[in-house]
Amino acid sequence: MARQILNKIFPSVIFIFVIAALSGCSSSKFVPDGCYLLDDVKVESDVDGMDVSLFKPYIRQQGNSKWFSVLKVPLGAYSLSGRDTTKWINRKLQDIGEGPVLFDSAQADLTCKDLATVLQGLGYIRATADYGLNFGRNNKKVKVVYRLHPGVRYHVGDISYDIQDTGIDSLLKDIVKPHPRFHEGMPFLTGELENERERITTYLNNNGYYSFHKDFISFTADTVAGSTNIDLTLHLHKFRKGGDDEETEHQRYTIGNVTFSASGGLERIPLRKSVLEENTLIEAGEPFNAGDLQNTYNRFGRLQIVKYTNIKFTERADSSNVLDCDIGISTNKINSISFQPEGTNTAGDLGAAASLTYENRNIFRGAETFSIKLRGAFEAITGLEGYQNQDYEEYSLEARLMFPRFVVPFLSKEYKKRSTAMSELAVSYNMQNRPEFHRRVFSAGWRYRWDDVASRRSYKFDLIDLNYIYMPWISTTFREEYLDDVSNRNSILRYNYEDLFIMKFGFGMSYNNGVDAYKLNVETSGNFLNAISRMLRRGRNADGQYTLFNIAFAQYVKGDFDFTHLFRIDRNNSLAFHFGFGIAYPYANSKVLPFEKRYFSGGANSVRGWSVRGLGPGKFKGTDGAIDFINQTGDLKLDLNLELRSFLFWKIYGAVFVDAGNIWTLRSYEEQPGGQFKFKDFYKQIAVAYGLGIRFNFDFFILRFDMGMKAINPAYDSKEEHFAIIHPDFSRDFAFHFAVGLPF
Repeated sequence: MARQILNKIFPSVIFIFVIAALSGCSSSKFVPDGCYLLDDVKVESDVDGMDVSLFKPYIRQQGNSKWFSVLKVPLGAYSLSGRDTTKWINRKLQDIGEGPVLFDSAQADLTCKDLATVLQGLGYIRATADYGLNFGRNNKKVKVVYRLHPGVRYHVGDISYDIQDTGIDSLLKDIVKPHPRFHEGMPFLTGELENERERITTYLNNNGYYSFHKDFISFTADTVAGSTNIDLTLHLHKFRKGGDDEETEHQRYTIGNVTFSASGGLERIPLRKSVLEENTLIEAGEPFNAGDLQNTYNRFGRLQIVKYTNIKFTERADSSNVLDCDIGISTNKINSISFQPEGTNTAGDLGAAASLTYENRNIFRGAETFSIKLRGAFEAITGLEGYQNQDYEEYSLEARLMFPRFVVPFLSKEYKKRSTAMSELAVSYNMQNRPEFHRRVFSAGWRYRWDDVASRRSYKFDLIDLNYIYMPWISTTFREEYLDDVSNRNSILRYNYEDLFIMKFGFGMSYNNGVDAYKLNVETSGNFLNAISRMLRRGRNADGQYTLFNIAFAQYVKGDFDFTHLFRIDRNNSLAFHFGFGIAYPYANSKVLPFEKRYFSGGANSVRGWSVRGLGPGKFKGTDGAIDFINQTGDLKLDLNLELRSFLFWKIYGAVFVDAGNIWTLRSYEEQPGGQFKFKDFYKQIAVAYGLGIRFNFDFFILRFDMGMKAINPAYDSKEEHFAIIHPDFSRDFAFHFAVGLPF
């Protein structure tokens, strides 16, 4: 199968590179006489060490886009077309491709002015910029070199303040001068002047000045002959409604009445008054606060029952400094029912599933969301011998109740009001009937989720998460061949086919600013139950484990860390670096981690030269057994990924990647020879893969196809198989992955 896929894809890849090779010699036919193809753009500076990459966004004309910052394939595709646009092939090539970018001297002159302006904004007041041209051999291509001449950099000298409004003057005394980013001796940065205007405006808007805007603030700059210092005066002007109106003091407003009204055709708001007040940060008697206004919009926007919010302020006719506030609320439908069919494919076994979900978005008139979901699945299993039934059936029932606030005793009302939290109660029951066994899983949990918008962090806390796993039936064939056979006994396998109870606590944190992203999760299980068992001096079972209702409970600790950094190369290309690390340790009441908590490697989001659960642990080779996926799991995981992403055309993106990583066990298990982590050897067991990917970005979701090849395979010792990159074998080393979303 892998060979067939590769035979279809490989010619396409070769064709792409042929287009790229032809682009250099054929693109000139679309360049008119007297014009030049803009081949490349470069920026240089007279100042050593200046980061010229900062100036590239201000260049008005860039050369034709490049795939992976190297190949001008879009230009090559366009150049393969003919001039006769009545032919379908020519139109299609021109639509897919990109026409030649012709050098425009007027755009180059404007770019020089823009570059000089940027330099002046960085403190190089007398900076200039010009450009030079380097023509190609055939006089049809040109490279443009923009040269920056910054000159001397100016710094801020004395800073003085001209606050013409007496009320604002007394209010700003404590917040203006101490600011660390705006001080004497700093480079004269016009961007920081603008930031200071916005900072003062934000402060005033949050302290009652409803009508104040940054245009009331200006700067005067004075230079001294023979000095590179610039003295600044910040002017804060009085209020003037119109050009001919008299100047007055800025009015500081206080919130008067806060009322709620139904909108969108509603007769009344279907929410309790306490809930409306809890989500309203605008308070009567307090100064107007723009931050509280925005946070009130955000708070109501989180409620699934609320469709939209419209907040209006009205100045009282009998008072010049009181604002009455009306909050208009429009709501969604309270009840909804949805049906979702699915198609499934597990290792080639086809099946179907369907789910029916009922949702109530306001069950207690407090914007609580209650949902109940029924799901059924069927799959025809092939390749099993010795089993009477060849089908897989699954039925599940899941109920969730979400509160749009902290549901915690003893927390103050003010704290709950200022926090943006979600509390969730979830209960589920799952029935799995396989030819080898029947499995029942009961789960219940109480969780909290909250966001810190200012720091771009999200948090989650699983106060309690219960899982009861019950095995009511195991087939005789499965038990005899895998669980009871002395020659084939597997302690890891046996542990995961016994009744088990898990009582987990967990905490997680995530951060994302568009460039850097990280996730941290920690969880532990069994400690509370173990402590109670010891205190009560409970007896142990035959395996030396404490039990709850005659069922052994799992005890472990687990931590995961995930980090991604995105390097922007240009408008069409970026480089993503990813690091993932996880470790879990079973102890006391457990010698083996529950299967659901163990790590696996390989697959679409890991080392992509291997299929899912096809790598590790360590140098463990694995077998072709039907259940060997149990052995290809571990207690420690390491992932390192580097991916070059490039926009190709339309909604299609390409990727070139290198992946490295593996999993290991912390204990030595007989069933996983070579799988234990040893500090002196682990680096020799890091697997490496490389490959290509195609992504279809439809904005609301991404379809991803990745083709990976093994480069270094730690499962083999011979050089030919260990260094697969030198001796590639497509049938052995190739893996194809289909997924939704980016890998990291």
